[in-house]
Amino acid sequence: MIELIDNKEFGGERPLFATHDLKLVNVTIHTGESALKECSNIEAEKCRFEGKYPFWHNDGFTVKDCLFTEGARAALWYSRNLKMTDTRVEAPKMFREMDGIELENVQLPDAEETLWHCTNVKMKHVEVDKGDYLFMHGANIEIEDFKLNGNYSFQYCKNVEIRNATINSKDAFWNTENVTVYDSHLNGEYLGWHSHNLKLVNCHISGTQPLCYAHNLILENCTMGDDADLAFEYSSVDATVKSPIHSVKNPRSGQITAESYGSIIIDKNIKSPGNCELKLWDNQTCFD
Repeated sequence: MIELIDNKEFGGERPLFATHDLKLVNVTIHTGESALKECSNIEAEKCRFEGKYPFWHNDGFTVKDCLFTEGARAALWYSRNLKMTDTRVEAPKMFREMDGIELENVQLPDAEETLWHCTNVKMKHVEVDKGDYLFMHGANIEIEDFKLNGNYSFQYCKNVEIRNATINSKDAFWNTENVTVYDSHLNGEYLGWHSHNLKLVNCHISGTQPLCYAHNLILENCTMGDDADLAFEYSSVDATVKSPIHSVKNPRSGQITAESYGSIIIDKNIKSPGNCELKLWDNQTCFD
């Protein structure tokens, strides 16, 4: 049976430690630590969290229409089966070592070092700012309608699908495996280096030196900005680009088709097999 706690305030150390089957409505958690540690089956609605580490080691909890202030840093760690909706999270270092996360209509305006080592994540209508190192070592991630400002995102992630996103991020998707991005804008230098099986579909790519050292890289009907220069160095790639490419440098293998090339740099440092075909849409071969 669910116990209702309505319009109350708590503070200090572990005020609701190891409680179960609770519904919190209009509750404020003031300064303190670990308010809801080691809990299960918790519902929080219209609540305000001000203290550190409120949800640690929890299994099964929902958070709706709540506010996590800056003081509620590192609020959700080592937990499972979270559903969060219509919530604003102003604290950094959220969501660590978690399995089973659903976020919808969530804002994270200070998301530094957030979503590390998390698996089985679904996100929809989520906005992230100051999100440096977002999703470090994550796996099994589905994202739709997403906005991110923050560098070094998605590093070392596996099995990721992203749709309708704007990602402003230096060094995004480094050392990733099995990532597919649809209908998105990817802005920032050094995109996708050392990735395996990165696939970009109907995406716009900007920023210097994108998609280098990539293995089995696929681009379908993408466009590239004027600043996306020195692309594809040492990558194995199969790309169709519906725009000019400012410059291509020493692609390792595969084929690239584009509207035009500002420059093609093939020099003595190219790596074996060094047989990437560069073509235009009229089937003219630029370099073979």
